[in-house]
Amino acid sequence: MGISNFPAALQPIIQQGFLEREFQAALHSRLGYRAVADREEFSVGIGETLTKTRAGLRPSVTTPLAAASNTNLDNGLTPGSYGVEQYTITLNHYAATMDLNMVTSRVGIASQFLLNAAINGEQAARSLDELARNALFAAYFGGNTRVRTTLGSAGVNVTVDDIRGFQQVFVNGVQTAVSAGNPLTVTVGSNVYSLTGAVADGSNVSTAPGGVSGVLTFASAVTVADGTAGNTVSAATGSSIVRPNSRTNTNQITATDQLDMASLLNAVAILRQNAVPEIDGAYNCYLDPISARQLFGDTAFRQLFQGATSANQVFKRGMVNDFLGLRFVPTTEAYVTNAPGFAGGLIRRPIVCGKGALIEGDFAGMATADVAPKDSIIAIVDGVAMVTREPIDRLQQIIAQSWYWIGGFCTPSDTTTNPATIPTATNAAYKRAVMVEHAG
Repeated sequence: MGISNFPAALQPIIQQGFLEREFQAALHSRLGYRAVADREEFSVGIGETLTKTRAGLRPSVTTPLAAASNTNLDNGLTPGSYGVEQYTITLNHYAATMDLNMVTSRVGIASQFLLNAAINGEQAARSLDELARNALFAAYFGGNTRVRTTLGSAGVNVTVDDIRGFQQVFVNGVQTAVSAGNPLTVTVGSNVYSLTGAVADGSNVSTAPGGVSGVLTFASAVTVADGTAGNTVSAATGSSIVRPNSRTNTNQITATDQLDMASLLNAVAILRQNAVPEIDGAYNCYLDPISARQLFGDTAFRQLFQGATSANQVFKRGMVNDFLGLRFVPTTEAYVTNAPGFAGGLIRRPIVCGKGALIEGDFAGMATADVAPKDSIIAIVDGVAMVTREPIDRLQQIIAQSWYWIGGFCTPSDTTTNPATIPTATNAAYKRAVMVEHAG
């Protein structure tokens, strides 16, 4: 599939590399979620799923060794071990294509050729960014929901808006289905119960982005007072979600619960409690333009920068200095949904991320010789393969311009980081990001 097989009008363009440069420029779009991912290469010949293991820390030793027990071969010591946890990356194949007819597009052929490449690049960038966003939010929505239907009488089955985060529990670092043998501690309303099962509805009616409505089953009966529609349901290992005015679930948010500096500072505090490392000196806060506008209208936020030498840069660039510990990354891909608690409103969801919040696995074999022969027109740009196929139709007039990516995203857990190893740590299974929900 050499360049010589292409029409003469296109050969100079390909040889000068114009197509590759146009594709690369389009990939550098202002999206953002994918940028927080740590990239890892997924080696060839190891299957479609890769499981990685992370070792935890051991508890601190603050009790001195007793002299009387410092005897024998073990010196009075009992051997211990450290915990481990696993996370899994699954490969998937994503691709799209478009055709260019050389005859019908002969007017302005070069610009049409480059335009197609640019559109392919934008589509690829946006697709991967949304995949990254979906993987990130799926984990950080987990373990937080509300009762959807009030119980008629005390019972073990409670209908909830979203069962993500309630379906599995970590057992020796491995995600295991919740059961009577592997229960999960869950707070429903005002009391604590032992969860033994979670089943998705046949018809999903969840109001959460990517949510899965269903039924939670407990070991003991839930009272009607706790099982009343709108009550908060939270897992002991649920992710941290910050809402203005101490709202405990999305349904409680009202029109006046807008984004403020206090909510973002609370998110930063939670990340620092868990010793989450920063990204180049600050945590990334991904938010849409309306969330940003609300923040810049917050009285406490404006007062913080009154008279400060950094004030002009803060308001002109939308960047915050190290005092807040935040770096704002505007995006138009943020989740925005209808507010379940008040008519005509919207719920917006900025998310504050630390290092390691997301992992991207790129398949190493995307451009190997057996996949991409040496004379093929394939360029790997920012991990995405751009393919230009010569005309192979009967009239040799139709060129195919395509892109593909083989890889996946996953959100690693941090269950081995707990109050036994870091006293300020929370019990959340996923600790490296904190979502903020507010009205918008």
